[in-house]
Amino acid sequence: MTRAFIALVSKDLKLFFTDRRAVVLSLVAPIAIGSFFGYIFNGDGDRTEIGRVQVLVVDEDRSPISQDLVAQLKADAALEVTLATPVEAREAVRRAQAAVAVELPPRFGADAAGAFFGGRARKKAEVRLLYDPSRATEASMVQGILVGHVMQSVSKEMFTGPTGRAAIGDALTQLERDTTMRPDERGALQDLLRGAGRWNDTSRAAGSGGAGGGLTIPFDVKKEAMTSRRGVPYNGYAHSFAGMGVQFVLFMAIEMGLGLLLQQRDGLWRRLRAAPLSRGVLLGARSVSTALQSLFILFFMFLFARVVFGVRVDGSLAGFIGIAVAFSLMTASFGLLIAGLGRTPEGTRALSIVATLVLVMLGGAWVPTFVFPQWLQKLTVVVPTRWAVDGLDATTWRGLGFSSVAWPIVFLLGTAMICGSLAVARFRWDAD
Repeated sequence: MTRAFIALVSKDLKLFFTDRRAVVLSLVAPIAIGSFFGYIFNGDGDRTEIGRVQVLVVDEDRSPISQDLVAQLKADAALEVTLATPVEAREAVRRAQAAVAVELPPRFGADAAGAFFGGRARKKAEVRLLYDPSRATEASMVQGILVGHVMQSVSKEMFTGPTGRAAIGDALTQLERDTTMRPDERGALQDLLRGAGRWNDTSRAAGSGGAGGGLTIPFDVKKEAMTSRRGVPYNGYAHSFAGMGVQFVLFMAIEMGLGLLLQQRDGLWRRLRAAPLSRGVLLGARSVSTALQSLFILFFMFLFARVVFGVRVDGSLAGFIGIAVAFSLMTASFGLLIAGLGRTPEGTRALSIVATLVLVMLGGAWVPTFVFPQWLQKLTVVVPTRWAVDGLDATTWRGLGFSSVAWPIVFLLGTAMICGSLAVARFRWDAD
């Protein structure tokens, strides 16, 4: 029985490696797609080709404040700023030629200066942000950047420019007329405004600009990527190769299941059953051969990623192998289940492809699961592909130990047993 089992496995492996074109495609396709996604999502801070957000700026004010703001936006490394007219800006965003347009209306500078010390009693300046709704994330980023630059431009003018001097005088006049404020509060605010006015006069007289830089964010952020090795940037190729490996191994399971259905149609399994071999041996040999082919693809992919892109197994090597073996077995049992539930190859192919794509999508193979809505993140904990992708991530760039993947391995092996048991119970030796 053991010799027959090994002979069946060897036969499947020989058939697999005999078709060189299929072997090459099985290796080249996931490597090519994994390399592409890794390049796109790689978090390497040394990349010089950082994608900048295209922003159109409409300056209808042309005041010192608005002009200084435009200059700061142009100097921002995260933005690619182009001046435009209102019509050009709206049309460009509508046609997806720009992600965001910023409109500075007339009196933007005067209103911003007046509201700087005037509080809620004064009309605030208005900035119109036009954005492509499919790129709302970039719009939010531009809005955050805009806040910092507006504060710096307005405060610079308030402390050193003529607009600021006029705004301070206007604010003092308004305070004199304000009968709702307590005298001590009014006096404190008047002292503040007079001090700002004297600073403005001194800075302009000296010609030094004084606090010409304006108010800036009073702290710097030091970012540290929490990867397996301190100081080493996140290698996005590790996640992309894990995701593409999971996807293409599942596609191999589809082909195995469809192959079984075609052999069933041709009567091969009925003839094999005439031999002194049990159902478990015949189906088990096919699942083991498929699992070995899956392991070959996964290991070859990560060997390529190690040599070309520097992807390392910085965590538990035993855990990495355990995840790869467990997922390969789960994949093989999934292919058997396809054959056990399918009635015809044609009817089963479309359904199995959709099921596989859903598993890949929910498992975080295309994009990380943290971008999913909260309810969907909780739902995907029962998806086996998520355990596979998370396990491969844990043992590569996260550098975690075997304990972090022990439960995913158990879950994948349990899923493999359930799928395999259902497949054996449902498999039909004869076509309908």
